[in-house]
Amino acid sequence: MIEITMPRLSDTMEEGAIATWHKQPGDRVEVGDVLVEIETDKATMEYEAYEAGTLTEHLVPEGQLVSIGAPIALLDDGKPSDAPEPAADSSGTETVPPGPAAPAEMAAAPAEMAAAPAEAAVEEDERLFASPLVRKLARDHHLDLSKVRGTGPGGRIIRADIDDLIAHATAPRSDTDSAAVGAAPRVQDYSPVPANGDDKRASEPVPLSNMRRVIARRLGESARSIPHFFVTAAADAENLVQLRADVNAQLVQAGRPKVSINDLLIRASALALREHPQVNASYIDDASGEMLVHHRINIGVAVASDTGLVVPVIEDADQKTVSQLGAEAKQLVSLANARKLTPGQMSGGTFTISNLGMFGVEQFTAIINPPEGAILAVGGTTREAIVVGDEIVARHRVRYTLSADHRIIDGAVAARFLQTLTGLIENPWTIMA
Repeated sequence: MIEITMPRLSDTMEEGAIATWHKQPGDRVEVGDVLVEIETDKATMEYEAYEAGTLTEHLVPEGQLVSIGAPIALLDDGKPSDAPEPAADSSGTETVPPGPAAPAEMAAAPAEMAAAPAEAAVEEDERLFASPLVRKLARDHHLDLSKVRGTGPGGRIIRADIDDLIAHATAPRSDTDSAAVGAAPRVQDYSPVPANGDDKRASEPVPLSNMRRVIARRLGESARSIPHFFVTAAADAENLVQLRADVNAQLVQAGRPKVSINDLLIRASALALREHPQVNASYIDDASGEMLVHHRINIGVAVASDTGLVVPVIEDADQKTVSQLGAEAKQLVSLANARKLTPGQMSGGTFTISNLGMFGVEQFTAIINPPEGAILAVGGTTREAIVVGDEIVARHRVRYTLSADHRIIDGAVAARFLQTLTGLIENPWTIMA
């Protein structure tokens, strides 16, 4: 029997949700068959079988979120199991293993369950026939399975049999319940309330998607753990805008896709990183005496897809033409919106560009995308009245802010990087060379 576990499908993935099971219990599985679609923090990906056999059980239902390495299914490959079978009595039931002691923060556990934890079933030498998922949930939620009647095959306790117990264990508790466990805090009720004179907010709880939860966790960790500092510069982009218009006119005549301002900025940033490799770097950890300076320039492009923020990566951006960068960026954005990006297309970034100029934003700061050391936030290209010589003229200008990790990048290094970037933008023919 083979235990199929939740795989790691991206370098930032820590948990995944079962989107769709393609194989059902009893189905024959061959090597390479698509077993399941898994929703990660960045995309929905197909997971293929690496062993042949018969799928015997889904341990995780569709829609449920589990950590990497958690069992999600059982596959019978016809070979005897190396692991010893759990002890069983004459009725064919197996013993529920003892769970860990209830953590202090389990405020959601009802008082009567706290008095009779899952371990009581073992202490009383009772035998329970339950699926691996149910046993794990019993430990996690500190449930007593001894009073649960199984509705699965042979009286086995399945997930549906404990839904009410889990709901009860995680429900907000009354003042009386809180007092019974002393330090347990009261959970505020955010249930929807009709808008009326007594309700000032009319709040409605909206579930967070798996992707949004991961975004919240990773960016929260970045903001808390990385000492950000911000350096802003502005460039005269008149020549850049004109060059783009001339290039696109030629591309249209040749029947090729147009390039955008962002494509030109990706190329300019890659060239600036080549001159300032210390910005193309990563901090390892406090215990390490080294930092990583990357020899390849792989630029992530922040994409506000329909399902959340994703950052596909353009590899070796400094070695590609603007047209190549434009075509690759368009393809990655299309895949991001369709949630079809592969793990390889979302990993290996060394620097990120986030451009909100198309939304009318003039300037902003961005949070670093770990483990990278910097991110460039680009505003819109707008016409402004500026002084050229002794005259005031209307010209295009663009502002951009570098967010840098002060553990490995000093202010002067960041300033010199922006100085080089400004020079490239104001002399855009050097970008095309």
